[in-house]
Amino acid sequence: MTTPPTTSPAGGIRLGLRANLAQFTLLVAVNALVGGMLGQERTVLPLLADQTFHLDGYTSALTYILAFGATKAVTNFFAGTLSDRYGRKPVLVAGWLVALPVPAMLAWGPSWGWIVAANVLLGVNQGLTWSTTVIMKIDLAGPERRGLAMGFNEAAGYVAVAATAMATGAIAGHYGLRPAPFLLGAAYVVLALGLSTLTVRETRDHARLEATRHPAPDNLDHHGELTTRQIAWLTSARDKALSAASQAGLVNNLNDALAWGIFPLLFAAHGLSITQIGILAALYPAVWGAGQMLTGWWSDHIGRKHLITTGMLIQAAAIALVAAGTTFGTWAVAQILLGAGTAMVYPTLLATIGDVAHPAWRARAVGVYRLWRDGGFAIGALLAGILADAYGLTTAIWAIAALTAASGLLVAVRMYETHPRA
Repeated sequence: MTTPPTTSPAGGIRLGLRANLAQFTLLVAVNALVGGMLGQERTVLPLLADQTFHLDGYTSALTYILAFGATKAVTNFFAGTLSDRYGRKPVLVAGWLVALPVPAMLAWGPSWGWIVAANVLLGVNQGLTWSTTVIMKIDLAGPERRGLAMGFNEAAGYVAVAATAMATGAIAGHYGLRPAPFLLGAAYVVLALGLSTLTVRETRDHARLEATRHPAPDNLDHHGELTTRQIAWLTSARDKALSAASQAGLVNNLNDALAWGIFPLLFAAHGLSITQIGILAALYPAVWGAGQMLTGWWSDHIGRKHLITTGMLIQAAAIALVAAGTTFGTWAVAQILLGAGTAMVYPTLLATIGDVAHPAWRARAVGVYRLWRDGGFAIGALLAGILADAYGLTTAIWAIAALTAASGLLVAVRMYETHPRA
């Protein structure tokens, strides 16, 4: 973190990681708690659907991921717009208020409908809080170390996903699937709400400062006065880099839905214990999370496009290895590879959006990108569930491996390099 600070003419607001280290570190901690809320479900909920609620059919069992993904995707879009209109901090605090009942609903909900409803609220929580911490870190970091900033943000979130998935797996192995594993989530909500309310500071003026110094874009379509509709079209289809990033993000989270909802069922079908399933569920986000501290920095030096392409192809190979494997050791290697491929992609996609988007509408562009990316949860849950019901778990996994490879090739063909140093 050696970014030189940039000071406003009035001497108040400064850009750069070093200049904003305290607030940046605080936001890293808050995002770890965001990830922990997601991690409480990774090991336990697929087994809860099977062993406690006895749901018939994989599609039915994955309704909680569908509810989560659809809600989070839509909330991401509004999080960017609301952050531009009202500021980042109010959106962050609102996200934690929405999450307050979630752990209790997961721990004591009497029917599967309660679990699905809890995941609707969790989707709102994740959309508001994770989007806002991303936007706030981009605001603070300035243009020079955006990849590094995103690496730290996503690393904190997904290391926490991994740690909580492993912890809840161990707790469930000793005390049962409910309610004990979800008490961790209750602690996370209370701590995060307190930090967000009392210690996090607003960062919208940092983006405004950067906007005053932003060079005139070469492409006149990227000027600072775009409407939300124009930004949505630019990010989704018109700009080659933004649209390629959006589709890659969607497929990446489609893969995550597969790992979240289908992999534990495959592992259980081959006789693995809850503790072993918890370890496998944690390996993937652990490597994903820790690796982003390197890959985010790396993308600041070699560029974005080739990391994204390679990462998607590694993910495809890892998913194929899960489909081909039958043992804990093989699946552990596959989870490590899947985490490595995702680490190459995840912060780099966000950095790509930050590279291209004008500071005046960057928050909304992040919201549109995250709308597409987290829509992958919903699409993944539907696609994986339908394929698994029709053709079996292994065929569903093979199909998504092929789709992931195609996504990587599309990035290679369509995306242009966005980092100026590259």
